[in-house]
Amino acid sequence: MKNPSTYPVSARGPADHDVRSQIVAAATEHFSHYGYEKTTVSDLAKAIGFSKAYIYKFFESKQAIGEMICANCLRQIETEVSAAVAETDAPPEKVRRLFKACTEASLRLFFQDRKLYEIAASAATERWQAVIAYEANLQKLLRDVLQEGRLSGDFERKTPLDETVMAIYLVMRPLLNPLLLQYSFDYAEEAPAHLSNLVLRSLSP
Repeated sequence: MKNPSTYPVSARGPADHDVRSQIVAAATEHFSHYGYEKTTVSDLAKAIGFSKAYIYKFFESKQAIGEMICANCLRQIETEVSAAVAETDAPPEKVRRLFKACTEASLRLFFQDRKLYEIAASAATERWQAVIAYEANLQKLLRDVLQEGRLSGDFERKTPLDETVMAIYLVMRPLLNPLLLQYSFDYAEEAPAHLSNLVLRSLSP
C-alpha cells in the first residue's frame, strides 16, 4: 500500500480544477469554525464569494464537500500508517507500528479540531464511501503484513487468513472509528501496545 488508493467521492466538473480545491480549502476552514452540521451550502457560497449555483457545478451537495474533506484526512492517515509500517522488515514490529500509527494519526486528525470531528462522525455513522475505502485499504495492509509473517515463520498458518484479518481489524476498530475512539480516549496512549502484544501472542506459531 505504498501508493494510497483513490478515494471515491461525489464530485462534478474537471477532477483537477483549481476551483474545486479552493472550495474544499474554504469549506475546511468554515467547518472548523462553525461546524459541519450548522453550515449550509449557502453559508459556504457567501464565505468563498461564489454563488451557490457555481458551487453545485463542482459538488452535488454539502455531503459531497464533506466527503472530499474526509477523504483527504483518511488519505493522510493511510499515508502515515503505510510509511510507519514500511520502516521495519520484521512482521511482528509491523503489527505494532500498524496499531500505534493508526491510533496516533486518528487521534490527531479527529480530535485536534472538534468541529471537523463532526465530519468524521457523520462519515462513520452514514458509512460514506471514503470510510469504506479507507477500511478496505487498512485491511489490505494488514493482510499483506500477515502474509509476510506467515511466509517468514513469525505467524501461525492454521487459521484462515480472512478470519485472522477480520478478527484483528475488529480489535483495532475502537482505535480507528471516531465514534468509538472518543470512548477509548483515556486508554489511547497505552492501548496500541497492549492490544498489538495480545494480537501477536495469538499469532505465534
